Amino acid sequence: MTTRVPPFDFRRLKHEDLAARESLVELSAFGKPSGGGASFAEWFDRLPRILGGRDLHDLVDAIVQARTAFRPVHWAMGAHVVKVGLGPIIADLLARHIITAVSVNGAFVLHDFEIAAVGRTSEDVAAGLGSGAFGMSEQTGRAFAEMVDRAAREECGLGEACAAHIATAGLPHAEQSVLANCHRYDVPVTVHAAPGTDVAHLYPDLDGAKFGAALLRDFGIFTTLIGGLQGGVYVNVGSAVILPEVFLKALSAVRNAGLEVTRFTTANLDFIRQYRPLTNVVTRPVAEGGRGISLVGHHEIMVPLLAAAINYRLWNPVEES
Repeated sequence: MTTRVPPFDFRRLKHEDLAARESLVELSAFGKPSGGGASFAEWFDRLPRILGGRDLHDLVDAIVQARTAFRPVHWAMGAHVVKVGLGPIIADLLARHIITAVSVNGAFVLHDFEIAAVGRTSEDVAAGLGSGAFGMSEQTGRAFAEMVDRAAREECGLGEACAAHIATAGLPHAEQSVLANCHRYDVPVTVHAAPGTDVAHLYPDLDGAKFGAALLRDFGIFTTLIGGLQGGVYVNVGSAVILPEVFLKALSAVRNAGLEVTRFTTANLDFIRQYRPLTNVVTRPVAEGGRGISLVGHHEIMVPLLAAAINYRLWNPVEES
């Protein structure tokens, strides 16, 4: 017969008083119903201060505190942000001097230009790939090559050249362009791309040497901006690889040079949690101090929500008790 293992005697356990126990959730953090016809302020203030609700409030507070203290709020964005119609939301944050610096990937520039040029963007890749028509828009490729040439001619970064081109080329919808609004409000903008990743790299007149030089100049400008991030906020929206990698290298560089960049807030907003944004934006950079926040959700919902909450808090500050 098999030897039987005796059941554990749970009478050996030491129990504690529930009321005296430390708990992570309590009534003061619970959400409250808003009711019909509630204002945004009422709705936002009644969110649960638990998990995502707490993180959203914390990010809003960090941005408001940074701008109140005249510290930077740096937004890094992938192309999907502008593709889902958030240009006017970002432009408003620029106009209100809430966003103080912008960094984007290469695809962001192309979609931003197309919106300014013809009022629409985002071609059907599946429909065009079979025939090889995907990525062959003449105006987009030519404009990007001209932006690169402008950067070389004016000895500036690619972001500055792109913003100036869209703002001054007489495009019919330039007011909808994020980059044109960066130019309008004198907000520094940098572009970070990998050769071969964007459709404009297919354009035959694109000068690779000028392109590389402009990108490297922008990395230097970006690094200078990161060197002044102490007390500020860095927000990564919709970039899963390039911008998180660029941010990590720039942060290492400024710390190596002796600049104190340890007390700041980082945040990543995306549809899902991914390795590089979580490690390179949310966790590693603030290991020596500061706070990292991750918010998951659709950009077309989360960014307007965040923007509305920031504006509400800036004009309705929380009174200290």
